[in-house]
Amino acid sequence: MHAQETTFSKLVQGEKQFQVPLYQRTYSWERAELKQLWDDVLELVEDQSAGSPPPAHFLGSVVLAPGRITAGGMQRWLVVDGQQRLTTLMLAFSALRDRHRARGAHKKAARIHDLLLVNGYRDGEDHYRLLPTQADRDAFTACVETSPKAGGPGNVGAAYRFFLGALTEGEESGGEAWADAVETVLSGLLSIVEITAAEGDNVYRIFESINNTGVGLSQSDLVRNYLFMCLPTRGESVYRNLWLPMQELLGPANLELLVWLDLVVSGNSRAKQSEIYRDQKKRLEPLSADESALEAEIAALAGRADRLMRILEPEREPDPQLREALERLSRWGGQTHYPLALHLLDRVDGEAVTAAEAATALAYAESYMVRRLFAGLSTTGSNRVFMEMPRELEKDDSPAEAVRRFLSRNKTGARVWPGDEAVREAIRTRPFYKFGRSNQRFQVLRRLEESYRASEPVDYARAQLTVEHVLPQRPAQQWFDLLAEEAEDGQSPDEVHALLVHTLGNLTLSADNARLSNHPFRRKQEILDSSALRMNQVIAAQKRWGRAEVLARADELADRAVRLWPGPIEGMVHADDEWAGWKELRAALLAMPAGTWTTYGDVAALIGTHAVAVGTHLASKVGLHGAYRVLTADGRISAGFRWPDGQRREDPRTLLEAEGVVFDSANRARRSHRLTTTDLATLLGKDLAEEAPPTQDGDTEERTAADRFEAQLRENQAPETVEGVLAMLRFWEQQGGHRAFGRAAETSCSPVLRVGGQLDSRTLWPLAIYPVTGTVEVVFQYLKRRPPFDDEPLRRELMARLNEIEGIDLAEAKLDLRPSFPVEVFADHSEEICAALEWFVHTVALAEARRPMPMDDEPDIA
Repeated sequence: MHAQETTFSKLVQGEKQFQVPLYQRTYSWERAELKQLWDDVLELVEDQSAGSPPPAHFLGSVVLAPGRITAGGMQRWLVVDGQQRLTTLMLAFSALRDRHRARGAHKKAARIHDLLLVNGYRDGEDHYRLLPTQADRDAFTACVETSPKAGGPGNVGAAYRFFLGALTEGEESGGEAWADAVETVLSGLLSIVEITAAEGDNVYRIFESINNTGVGLSQSDLVRNYLFMCLPTRGESVYRNLWLPMQELLGPANLELLVWLDLVVSGNSRAKQSEIYRDQKKRLEPLSADESALEAEIAALAGRADRLMRILEPEREPDPQLREALERLSRWGGQTHYPLALHLLDRVDGEAVTAAEAATALAYAESYMVRRLFAGLSTTGSNRVFMEMPRELEKDDSPAEAVRRFLSRNKTGARVWPGDEAVREAIRTRPFYKFGRSNQRFQVLRRLEESYRASEPVDYARAQLTVEHVLPQRPAQQWFDLLAEEAEDGQSPDEVHALLVHTLGNLTLSADNARLSNHPFRRKQEILDSSALRMNQVIAAQKRWGRAEVLARADELADRAVRLWPGPIEGMVHADDEWAGWKELRAALLAMPAGTWTTYGDVAALIGTHAVAVGTHLASKVGLHGAYRVLTADGRISAGFRWPDGQRREDPRTLLEAEGVVFDSANRARRSHRLTTTDLATLLGKDLAEEAPPTQDGDTEERTAADRFEAQLRENQAPETVEGVLAMLRFWEQQGGHRAFGRAAETSCSPVLRVGGQLDSRTLWPLAIYPVTGTVEVVFQYLKRRPPFDDEPLRRELMARLNEIEGIDLAEAKLDLRPSFPVEVFADHSEEICAALEWFVHTVALAEARRPMPMDDEPDIA
């Protein structure tokens, strides 16, 4: 085997083809992996734009084996390892080429297409420089050829849409020069180790050995080994007195975290957790011959270990005010604030600042994150903001004001700290329930409740409170009748509901979600009035609960919010020239898979505005990707639809049909292809619907949930539908499964399988049945992360089997989402649904039988 360092452009240059063998898994990178790569690319682009020569970033290795040479002399290479990286870069370049085309930079687009993506003088499959597995091939070639199906469902289409969205967003502020810098980074600054097998090497054996390696050394292991190699005389005592106690205090993961934070707090704002050893070695090499200096470094690191534990476990902090600030950030979750917190604790312990000053500084940091959550701003870039703070604040005597000044800087919109008016408007209009993580939304509502200063404080640790919608997510007809009275400008009750339901003014905390259900407001009043929470008593005092009441409460909560979370210094607020909602609209359009459509009302509810405003914006904004996919509430192309630039002449229906959207004789798009507000939020990574059924059959709580589900089913559905659903659930239990139930007001039921052994037990479920609204969700969104249905062809097979049943029409474009069908289908087709679910059970059982058993699950052998 031969190894050499190369770049992507050098690897693929010349007439050649990389083939992914059939034994390789399908393309599996999802948003997390794509975002990590993109963050690295953006960092290199930033270095290049600043004029400093960026270092090459190590992307990983690609292992190739020579394949047969075609009749025309083209070399084929089998991709033994590294197909995820190669496919990702090909998709990134496909998206970059399409952005060049959209800007009219056709020569740049042609250069990428001809030199990196295709073999221009070859036909058929030989035309493509990368040939993925058969399951991914159509989706991949659609992106390379920019066909109407480009960016469809599945991981390949999602990756293409991710890069298309990221590039579009970057170009808005950086322009063509920024896009050129991205191309330079992707083609020449991502370092790849190319490992080439020799003729006669057993390729599959190589593949097996690569994918069955042992556990390697961590970054902190490498740092430790380096340090103690430089301590020949003091090593034993330093290890016993300093390193070992620190290692036992933190554990492996937190020790790794500390060694990274040590770099950041020391001024390296670009430190990566994957490159800790390299950067620490570079920092410590000048001291390598001085054992006393190295011992001092380890002693300082051990001191920081104690401070890190106060961040991880705030109850260790002795000062009550500082402890409270650390506790609030700990409950918020994540590691974003760690560099600032560790820097402040360094200064507190060094008596450079007081604990009170540090607490105030951390309160500003909390406000920065909370206000950005209100505004629905992306967290992208937040880690970098906090990593830069220690170096920037080092010389400032007043940390609180220094933090406030730093966060108030007139930066780009991606880093803006929203001012009071922006927060007030966001609380009134933005779908807060779709932003951030569930614990973050809970903490916001908790602090708002605490601001009422009730005479008897709530014990949040024991109260089992969850976020509750007052106006239900799935309302009964009585709620829609109320909303119809308040509709304006041609709005439907559905559109009014979508605009209000997820805003902060409609949310509260309750331990009675199941009892609250989707009951009329009068019944909810009785329950909320008995609550110990002051905010619930305020809601219960209202005579009705509609638009006016939701907006009035939003204004009242906004007054509290701007006091609880103080904002940027007046006069330093970034004056962004565009409302954040329009940026989110563009992101949503870019995220839509080919073959889907949405409505003006769905988009309006997502971004927090009126459907008319969405239509006006789409009609006036030139160059919006996918604007033709936004239709009226009944699925028709708006009579007033116009291409903004006046030059395009394509018929929107023709474009949609080419992508796979079906229209009926009344010119209405098929509803199964529609993306709802929830679907759009999911595609943007904002939908946080509960992923796992929370309770399981057998205990008292579960029996109560089962009774509640059946009661809701009988109350809202026809007898034959009820019997069909219950027959399916009985069949499922005969297959070895059980029922599990959701915790929301409408008690959903999921047929669940438990698989695996004691060490790797996990659950799978194909459906979620909603008894009140009468829908059955097929949860492809969750199945794609659970073997064996992380294999896309198996999800397609499940969809195909269900679509054979009359009354079920699941759109292929929703293969990564949660499409639904009417629960009434069970009335006449319960047996057919059972047959599809029987295939599901057998597929899981077969996959489990083939899966290697964990060592500790193997039977003892005497």
